[in-house]
Amino acid sequence: MLISRRSVLRAGLAAPAILSLPTGSFAQQKTLKISHQFPGGTLEQGDFRDRMCRKFAAEIEKRTKGELTAQVYPGSSLMKTNAQFSAIRKGALDMTLYPLSYAGGEVVETNIGLMPGLVTSYEQGAAWKTSPVGKKLSDILADKGVMIITWVWQSGGVASKQPMLSPADAKGIKIRGGSREMDMVFKAAGAATLNIPSNESYAAMQTGACDAVVTSSTSLISFHLEELAKNLTSGRGKFYWFMLEPILMSKTLFDALPKNQQDAILAVGAEMEPFGVAGAKADDDEVEKVFAKAGATVKTLDDATLDQWRKLSRETAWKDFAERNASCADLLKLAEGVA
Repeated sequence: MLISRRSVLRAGLAAPAILSLPTGSFAQQKTLKISHQFPGGTLEQGDFRDRMCRKFAAEIEKRTKGELTAQVYPGSSLMKTNAQFSAIRKGALDMTLYPLSYAGGEVVETNIGLMPGLVTSYEQGAAWKTSPVGKKLSDILADKGVMIITWVWQSGGVASKQPMLSPADAKGIKIRGGSREMDMVFKAAGAATLNIPSNESYAAMQTGACDAVVTSSTSLISFHLEELAKNLTSGRGKFYWFMLEPILMSKTLFDALPKNQQDAILAVGAEMEPFGVAGAKADDDEVEKVFAKAGATVKTLDDATLDQWRKLSRETAWKDFAERNASCADLLKLAEGVA
């Protein structure tokens, strides 16, 4: 019997994926702990972010002939979501797939990972890795003890109880935006904002703490927000909400590994990126089907409405970010140069 994607997500599968080590090599083995906040699954079924971590883990063991193994801890089962970035910096956690803007309270520059209206396509986001903005962001993180192993961008959408297309629609609603900068834009549009991780969005909508949730298409599906929302503003094609959700690693741990293992980690991390892009794009299509099947009204943004959001973002979030320090101003300028 085939197991459906949604049934796997329902199950949660909080137990870690443990990759075994060949007999007799335990003395040379290092087990990486990979944490994330999203629902667990298998190598072939479930949230693509969890699957990507599992594929990474399986390939690392293969490449290093068992010198490295890995355990994947989904659903924040190893540690709470907001604690993961700090733990990576301190070397208390090996790896995490983490929405980068969640780290904005510790490293202000990471807020650029969800700067509304700055990245509006997957191609533009992918170009960051080899552009000056990507090098500068990587250097900033490395200085804080964090390495980007896999670059993954995701488009988002809005699950809402009432239509949420233009900035005018935000007036008077309570909304989860996903970053300080996104919240700033929504507040300028007249909304009240709620600062929570995406895995707490369902409870927030269910209790009435918020009327709308903006998050990635994958999270909209994985956290079953179609059960509560009557409307979906889809991010398929173009949107003002693109989030950088990389696989991160403790630089302290990476630097302590032998070169062959370092090379394997970097190579496998890069090889996971096409899988991440394909998974994100597939979920941009899938989320529309899921919400439509549940009876929600599904709409996309036209160019004029997207321009309204970008204009408001420039006047608020971009301006504020650039004024926070010289490093932020440089990052924003470099990012604007990526076509």
